[in-house]
Amino acid sequence: MPDTAANWHERARALEINGRAFIDGRYVDAASGATFDCVSPVDGRVLGRVASTDAADADVAVASARRAFESGVWAHQPPRERKRVLLRFAELILAHRDELALLETLDMGKPIADSLAVDIPATARCIAWYAEAIDKVYDEVAPTSRDALALITREPVGVVAAIVPWNFPLIMAAWKIGPALAAGNSFILKPSEKSPLTAIRIAGLAAEAGIPDGVFNVLPGFGHTAGKSLALHMDVDCIGFTGSTRTGKLMLQYSGQSNMKRVWLECGGKSPNIILADCPDLDRAAATAASGIFFNQGEMCTAASRLVVEEQVRDAVLEKVAAAARRLVAGDPLDPGTRLGAIVDDIQMKTVLGYIESGRSEGAAVLAGGARVRQDTGGYYVEPTVFADVRPDMKIAREEIFGPVLAAITVRDAEEAVAVGNGVEYGLAAAVWTSDVRKAHRIARALRAGMVYVNCYDADDITVPFGGYKQSGIGRDKSLHAFDKYTEIKTTWIDLS
Repeated sequence: MPDTAANWHERARALEINGRAFIDGRYVDAASGATFDCVSPVDGRVLGRVASTDAADADVAVASARRAFESGVWAHQPPRERKRVLLRFAELILAHRDELALLETLDMGKPIADSLAVDIPATARCIAWYAEAIDKVYDEVAPTSRDALALITREPVGVVAAIVPWNFPLIMAAWKIGPALAAGNSFILKPSEKSPLTAIRIAGLAAEAGIPDGVFNVLPGFGHTAGKSLALHMDVDCIGFTGSTRTGKLMLQYSGQSNMKRVWLECGGKSPNIILADCPDLDRAAATAASGIFFNQGEMCTAASRLVVEEQVRDAVLEKVAAAARRLVAGDPLDPGTRLGAIVDDIQMKTVLGYIESGRSEGAAVLAGGARVRQDTGGYYVEPTVFADVRPDMKIAREEIFGPVLAAITVRDAEEAVAVGNGVEYGLAAAVWTSDVRKAHRIARALRAGMVYVNCYDADDITVPFGGYKQSGIGRDKSLHAFDKYTEIKTTWIDLS
């Protein structure tokens, strides 16, 4: 079938929506029978009804995961067997690429071209990469004296619950599924109520791949019911969370109120993208600044939402970025030519529009955008918006907006740029554009962020850690470092004297 908007809409009309939970190897309704509407941001229509799970369902899922873990049906499998199954899981995700991409776009609003080219392949690559790592990560022997043998071994932590956001539903889930299952844990996934459909679908693919019953479970529902129940559960050993800083703090409280479960957090960001006067390529820097904030409708924790520009190049950079914003028009997410899709739901759209109004009221200048568009579709769309004359104390310069809104701040020199960059509660990502390699190193070290990009933005590979400083979180996703989150380190001391 040709890759056209008409054909994607035809597929969407024929798509069967499964909204049930997945517990102990089968799809089930919520114990209470409760459901909620899954609304598409593309056009505001109800895609289907989704199970609204709560504490009762969490109890069943956790008990199933615990039984599976204690039985060793997964945790005790030889590494090569877990590897084989997870590789098969990744293959099935790719085999269902079109279906999963369509679900992702309908549910979350991102362009179908991005779902196809980015989200689904990245999900499969992540799971396959951790599968390949299973039999390549070695334990250690400590350098003790000759009359002792000290072994340092990794063991799965047990039952892992992952609570993931709506902006990259499958990718964020895969960053936790991959290392947690590779390490031998049992796993419970709580997707966002705003975008649960792909998580529900891949549960069936996991079972088809050979992941045993109880090892992979999916609990759709709301954060204050399903999510809170998992975070407070006395038999969940670890929570992997990606979402807002406010909710991340609740995860820490829930851990203290329950069993001191391990809590790993990837939270908000307000990332500075610093363009200095000696930038090697202003055209590229400006184009990257635009894509860094407008990709995925700006709904990214790493969004380059603060453009920090040295005054000598301010006008040239802002002119180029504003022009790029004006060229980027929100369109039908099911059209393969669309580059800017819909905001995930009406609530988030109103939040973004509220920030735009705040920027205006505090005196920032709108260079591009600033309005809702495509109301006739029934969907939720906001123009790419560029603010100039932003002060660091303005709300749009301090708070995470999670939408296509750029705040441009002018600075006198590199020292002020670093001070502005570090002047928020977040520390997820940052970037600096300069021709001076010594200056690049100094600024990269000075920026309090988990990821610093030099003459680029949001460069990505599964081999490098992802996470932040300060209130952007605790721990790292991706790379071999992710195994640290889902394993216990055990020392076994053998007396040889």
